Amino acid sequence: MPAHTKARPLAVIGNDGQASARPPRSAPLHKGQHTRAAILDAAVGLAAHMGLEGLSIGALAELTQMSKSGVFAHFGSREELQIAVIREYHRRFEDEVFFPAIREPRGLPRLAALFERWLRRVSIEIDSGCIYISGAVEFDDRPGPVRDALAAMVQAWHAALERALRIAVDEGHLRADTDVAQLLFEIHGLVLALHHDARFLRQSGALERARRGFARIVAQQATPRGRRLAGHGRALPP
Repeated sequence: MPAHTKARPLAVIGNDGQASARPPRSAPLHKGQHTRAAILDAAVGLAAHMGLEGLSIGALAELTQMSKSGVFAHFGSREELQIAVIREYHRRFEDEVFFPAIREPRGLPRLAALFERWLRRVSIEIDSGCIYISGAVEFDDRPGPVRDALAAMVQAWHAALERALRIAVDEGHLRADTDVAQLLFEIHGLVLALHHDARFLRQSGALERARRGFARIVAQQATPRGRRLAGHGRALPP
């Protein structure tokens, strides 16, 4: 995989289950950096509504009221623009979903927080679109740097969820014989079903069905200690 498509890890989680803090922000942006950030913000919004394939230098120039050459100077190519959008989307996903959730206690409370924040983000994106999900449809059979970048970001998120599941096993909240890969598969499936039913079929109640599905599959694997957590409302989504 080319170096520029490699996913930045969601966080470094040690054996104690604690995540390292995000590196401190750099100095204030220079004018050129500020302009690039503004273009990228517009590009993320455009990609959410039209897909990564809907991105073009021309459409972005029109949206930002800049010249095509001005936009091109910041990204160089449509492919680099698409990869930059994927990275920015990933960064926002981290800030909204991952980093707040890992402040929760180890085990089921943290896993539930990760899932709940993921659901909330997807539910907000129903009217626009999730770049992770729509991008997978666009690039599932199209090898190249854009697909590599997108797949790497999704894999980084799956790795974080898998680690949270394994910590829940280590904490005694999930059974020792829990099939972590299967549980991760089912959790991801709930989010895909939510996106499909709410966005494509316009069905009401999909969000609550996803929450009930999560509670059910976790309860099936929970130990007595994990069920006590759930009974006190400390482990499952509201």
